[in-house]
Amino acid sequence: MSIERTYIMLKPDCIKRGIMGEVISRIERKGYRIADAKMMNLDESILREHYAHIADRPFFPEIVEYMTSGPVLGMIVEGENAVKGMRIIMGATKFEDATAGTIRGDYAFSTSHNIIHGSDSIENAEIEIKRFFKI
Repeated sequence: MSIERTYIMLKPDCIKRGIMGEVISRIERKGYRIADAKMMNLDESILREHYAHIADRPFFPEIVEYMTSGPVLGMIVEGENAVKGMRIIMGATKFEDATAGTIRGDYAFSTSHNIIHGSDSIENAEIEIKRFFKI
């Protein structure tokens, strides 16, 4: 097993609904350590960079509107196999595919408002950590 770092972001709906503590508790109970965290207000510029792979899609303006609707909590999460492990406890991106017991399965109401983001690879985790934490 290897110790990894991953980027996790609690999205505006998580913050607005007051379930940030519950989500963080799940991460910590799994055995992961939150190495750093900060509240941020995102702008379109950083969202275009973060979502570059879908920035040309017709639904991108809705993502910008949602992700700028309130603060997010960015976190660097560390632990054994943190990238894959966090992806498992987050649940499927599409809320209808997220099983009960996962963060999205228990809390998400839609795919566009799905509570949490997590890096999908070790390489992307490092890119996202640099992007949001400037380290």
